[in-house]
Amino acid sequence: MIDRERMRELAAAQGVALSDLQLEQLDRYAVTLVEANQKMNLTAIVDRQGIEEKHFLDSLLLVPLLPAGCKSLIDVGTGAGFPGVVAKVALPGLRLTLLDSLQKRVTFLEELSAHLGFGGVTCLHGRAEEGGRDPALREQFDVATARAVADLAVLAEYCLPFVRLGGRFFALKGPACEEELERATSAIALLGGEVVGVHPQTLPDGSSRNIVEVKKISQTPTKYPRNAGKIKKNPL
Repeated sequence: MIDRERMRELAAAQGVALSDLQLEQLDRYAVTLVEANQKMNLTAIVDRQGIEEKHFLDSLLLVPLLPAGCKSLIDVGTGAGFPGVVAKVALPGLRLTLLDSLQKRVTFLEELSAHLGFGGVTCLHGRAEEGGRDPALREQFDVATARAVADLAVLAEYCLPFVRLGGRFFALKGPACEEELERATSAIALLGGEVVGVHPQTLPDGSSRNIVEVKKISQTPTKYPRNAGKIKKNPL
């Protein structure tokens, strides 16, 4: 379905080299996504170019930013698997955990992982705030990431509890994140994080992205994350 050579060139322009096998996996991913989307609402983007740029390339922008030696990543509220599954394609040795609150999406991700021949992938059904309090998950990951529309302060409370000391949280945001970042700085500090960079990116259609990088510098206080109602009603 995808134009493999174009996808290879788009990835290479971001410093990510994709083999024929990895391009085959992305192609299978695209076909599986479009087929599954006919039965459940996974994405509004189902055209070839849109999948290549708005899903695959957008997710690949994260890969060069991952810290050296990154072995484990949790994708919080992963939906149809972006950016986590694409990162796993690019980095086959990555231990990936995909967390989503909707069982139908988790079932899709399990079937997708098998279809792509993945090992080292765990698909979890659950809410982020519950997972963040689970000792088996709390502060266990080198990296947590989310490509969600939620405000950065909200995302930080959902994601930072998963990150080990010295690890990173990457928030994939849209073009305007300065005000959001300003509002979230104190919340991030309260949760044990420190903003260490904002990485601007541009997609081929000219649309801009910002990836906010947060380093975990101290443990998240045990009272966080709060329940979802409190997080939404009273962001930190």
